Amino acid sequence: MKRIRTFQKKKMLVMVLIILGVLVFLTGRLTWIMIFRSDFYGQKAEDLHERERSIKAARGEILDRNGVVLASNQSVCTISVIHAQIEDAETVIRVLSEELDMSEDAVRERVEKVNSIERVRTNVSKETGDAILACDLAGVKVDVDYKRYYPCDELASRVIGFTGSDNQGILGLEVMYDEYLSGTAGKILTLTDASGIEIEAAGERRQEPVSGDNLVTSLDYNIQCYAQQAAETVLEEKEADAVSVILMNPQNGEIFAMVNVPEYNLNDPFTLNTDITEGLTDEEEQDLLNEMWRNPSVSDTYEPGSTFKVITTAAALEESLVSLDETFYCPGYKLVEDRKIRCHKTAGHGSETFTEAIMNSCNPVFIELGLRLGAAVFYDYFEQFGLLEKTGVDLPGEAATIMHAEDAIGQVELATIAFGQSFQITPLQLITTVSSLINGGTRITPHFGVRVEDADGEVVETFSFAEEENLVSGETSETLRYLLEKVVSEGTGKNGAVEGYSVGGKTATSQTLPRSENQYISSFIGFAPADDPQVIGLVVIYHPQGTYYGGTVAAPVMQEIFEDVLPYLGVEHSG
Repeated sequence: MKRIRTFQKKKMLVMVLIILGVLVFLTGRLTWIMIFRSDFYGQKAEDLHERERSIKAARGEILDRNGVVLASNQSVCTISVIHAQIEDAETVIRVLSEELDMSEDAVRERVEKVNSIERVRTNVSKETGDAILACDLAGVKVDVDYKRYYPCDELASRVIGFTGSDNQGILGLEVMYDEYLSGTAGKILTLTDASGIEIEAAGERRQEPVSGDNLVTSLDYNIQCYAQQAAETVLEEKEADAVSVILMNPQNGEIFAMVNVPEYNLNDPFTLNTDITEGLTDEEEQDLLNEMWRNPSVSDTYEPGSTFKVITTAAALEESLVSLDETFYCPGYKLVEDRKIRCHKTAGHGSETFTEAIMNSCNPVFIELGLRLGAAVFYDYFEQFGLLEKTGVDLPGEAATIMHAEDAIGQVELATIAFGQSFQITPLQLITTVSSLINGGTRITPHFGVRVEDADGEVVETFSFAEEENLVSGETSETLRYLLEKVVSEGTGKNGAVEGYSVGGKTATSQTLPRSENQYISSFIGFAPADDPQVIGLVVIYHPQGTYYGGTVAAPVMQEIFEDVLPYLGVEHSG
């Protein structure tokens, strides 16, 4: 019996000691949490009942080279509801439906959704947001943020691009420079009780958004306007499918203007710029939108035709395969293997020097140059001139040159390549390559980005772009400028001449595939002053109706543009 009592006492003592041990541990743990970890667990408790609403950052502006704003911001509102805080759901549904022009069913779905916070609509006008705020509806939040605004509507639409509802860039410069433009979103933080009701005494905490930086571009608002007006005029007069115009500095690759008409309204980018809108399926409409947003100067390829003779001439001069006074004879065609390839002048040019041949844009003479070069050497020049690589322009979606493989270039292919057919390049690739041949031989990178500035105008970053020297000798470059000035002053490019200025250039008329449809592309590339080019331009007119020759249709467009642009840029008269 005594042993039993002793055992029970020991058992109770052990239990007491265990209990005391647990109490000591808990007390110590609680003390440690309360004293040493109070901040951490306090934050955890706060986070458990903290709601977060984002505040969009003001996106950086896109500016032209002179500070003209091409993309900016407008104050708008985001309307949200917090289910747990709504006191009169039917009133909330009715007011939001009326003010936001939404169906009651659509609003009801959002109001009745049991969620911490539910967005009803973004990019609501400030006036509408203020009207909703004035109704003082419990559970309805009105937050001021920003949406993108384009002051010039259609101007340079396929270059600038636009943003999505989240203010992130989708196309064009908006997406290429998004990391600089986007900024950092802010937050509105509110405390609620366990049931989700906002604790009024706690107020709101704000983490202010950080605005994006501004992008200064090489675009010139006035030059873009000159070019767009000229392009729209010829588009209408010639009932063409589209017209593209590029103007750039051939010395450094800065692009002054890039026009692709018809353009579209950047403030309404999901509305088609065509009359064909009825009866379209969703897929058909999306295909048309994708086509409308596409930048053909960068993303589409075409057969350049006779403008490519500039490149053939450069290669032949570098190889010393032709002299300016060498005499050729053009009977109106040239026989290559079993193929009779005709000149545009079917009666032939007769006897002519090489200088006259380029002025006349004589196909048989350039076929002869291509055959003299041979496939291997000509292909080497394609690589040397950068034709087989993309230009590296700071726009998305650049297409590459479509060229025969070297071992697939036979005599006929060689002949047609020499005068700009049977392969395809982008308009931007053509103007970049010609720029590099006439500027002394430096391959430049075409670009829009110049620098990034903060809101105070302080430079954050200045961009630099790759250059490659010695594509051709200085002598070849000088000879090219001389020959192309002759084309404009005395040859097929006469309609591109500008009184008081020396202009160089080359015309082209290329037939599109399939040839049986008899559709053409008319183009003209020109630069001034001819002896020291400060600006180069390319006009491409897709499927003009009626007369379609480049010298008749495209050259006058460049003449009109240069008549405005050359004085504007301060280019000196030739005397």
